[in-house]
Amino acid sequence: MSPGVGPGTWTGADVQQRYRGPAVSTDPRPRRMTLQTLQTHLAWLYYQYLLVTGVYVLEPWERALFTSVLLSAAAMVGYTSYVFLPVHLRLALHFFSGVFGGQAESAVTLMS
Repeated sequence: MSPGVGPGTWTGADVQQRYRGPAVSTDPRPRRMTLQTLQTHLAWLYYQYLLVTGVYVLEPWERALFTSVLLSAAAMVGYTSYVFLPVHLRLALHFFSGVFGGQAESAVTLMS
């Protein structure tokens, strides 16, 4: 923690020191994914999230509230897409197949 900063807050240098990105290797062989490299990579992704969204300037409780609202919105979009997107795609396909000369309905199916 940097001096002069309230408890629970980090400066940009503290965040950068805590969440260092994955080390770049000049070795042409692929690196094995170990638990340590996975942890380092996830910490780097979290650091990128903090920087891109600007959440690193918020207090911890504000950061938790913002992240929970963001995850809730993403979950709702994902659920809605999973439930309603297939129905809408099927209806759009049915509509455009009729518009662009799809197979005409027979008189028998119209009568029943």
